[in-house]
Amino acid sequence: MARNIEIKARIDGIDSTLPLAEKIASEGPTEILQDDTFFTCPNGRLKLRAFSEHEGQLIFYQRSDSSGPKESFYVISPTSSPDTLRQTLTLAYGESGRVRKHRTLFLVGRTRVHLDRVEGLGDFLELEVVLADDEPNETGISIAHDLLEKLAVSPRQLVEEAYVDLLAKSPNE
Repeated sequence: MARNIEIKARIDGIDSTLPLAEKIASEGPTEILQDDTFFTCPNGRLKLRAFSEHEGQLIFYQRSDSSGPKESFYVISPTSSPDTLRQTLTLAYGESGRVRKHRTLFLVGRTRVHLDRVEGLGDFLELEVVLADDEPNETGISIAHDLLEKLAVSPRQLVEEAYVDLLAKSPNE
């Protein structure tokens, strides 16, 4: 399985973080609309990410819920029929949540920097530092901490839970 180091933080607004991300980015911005449907999965998380009627990804991942940088193992399988796959997986496993977001993606070297506007939650920064097969986690953690500093994110802004968990706890839902 592929793996990365992930970290998520609540930000005051995308508009204030956007210029900082643009300054350090090697690529981007790329605007992406995502509709993530989560399914009951005892061994990790299983989600279907739909980009459009004819493009999506089925993603399985495992990671701990902690506020600092954390290792995530994942497998991504593309699909050209996300609506049919969503229906099939919902019938087979049950839907456990749904997250809709507008993502602005930047690449900073091998790190994906996401500025996310999550429906019902607000604005977030998410970093995914892609690791090589034999690379130690500490390398990715060091890169994540360096980027947090460059993006003016403090430790008190870090978030433990996934968006789907935050939505489940939200009084708006």
